[in-house]
Amino acid sequence: MNVELKGIGNSSKSAISMRHMTKKRLLGKIAGKTVMWCILLFFLFYTLFPMIWLVISSFKTNVELFDNPFSLPKVWQFQNYKNAFQVSGLAVLFRNSIVISLCATAFNLFVASMAGFVLARQRFKLREAIFVLLISGILIPVNALMVPYYKIITQIKLYDSIFALILTYGAMGLPISVFLVRGFMKTIPWELEESATIDGCNFYQRFFKIILPLSKTGLITAGTFQFLLSWNEFIYAMLLTSSTSSRTIQLGIRYFSNQFTTDYTSMYAAIVISIIPSLTGYVLFQEQIISGLTSGAVKG
Repeated sequence: MNVELKGIGNSSKSAISMRHMTKKRLLGKIAGKTVMWCILLFFLFYTLFPMIWLVISSFKTNVELFDNPFSLPKVWQFQNYKNAFQVSGLAVLFRNSIVISLCATAFNLFVASMAGFVLARQRFKLREAIFVLLISGILIPVNALMVPYYKIITQIKLYDSIFALILTYGAMGLPISVFLVRGFMKTIPWELEESATIDGCNFYQRFFKIILPLSKTGLITAGTFQFLLSWNEFIYAMLLTSSTSSRTIQLGIRYFSNQFTTDYTSMYAAIVISIIPSLTGYVLFQEQIISGLTSGAVKG
């Protein structure tokens, strides 16, 4: 009887200890998830707060902005957005930025797709050396190329034209675009191209009918990065242009500031307008961007 009672006592103690361990594990998981969500919410607030503050400030008067930067506007000043277009000629600059960014992206992807195809799918000597030489441009600071680009653009007589910025931006983004597109094209099964060769497809048919359509995700990823580079660039737009007819929206923002005064709220309105295309493009293509980075840049 004593042995049986001892056995029952030991089993009950072990059951209680198991319950305590399960409870501790449950509490540990809850604590871990709570900490994780707190960190995520902190970074969410850290990321979104400047954007929200900028949008709200763009509807204030300058007096309200200086009196209390973090308050809501008493009267929402939609006039600031009208001023943004009138003071800086923002409509023309916005149009220029759209044309330059889209054309530079198309030019960049056209060259990067052909280079990526050759470097990923064709076997020849010095292939890896050429690839390393191309992507080494990622390591060169953008400011270091100001003088060469300026000399080239002026010598071919494209200074103060949108074509100067299209060529410059398209060339600046080639290293990262070639890297992404080549990495993605390397993941396409070789059997598809071999089957096409057996069926009689030549070099150009294999590129345009098979590899290029299957590389859509990688091209969207590279194109999004190229569009953002072209849209947000400031230094070369100021260096290679001198008139409103060929300048971009990023240069228009500085028209609200002069030696004596600065119209901050209208400038904030112009900034809000300037970031809309970037946000829209990323929201529309975020899945393709993530898929292209993981499939191309990692596996390649």
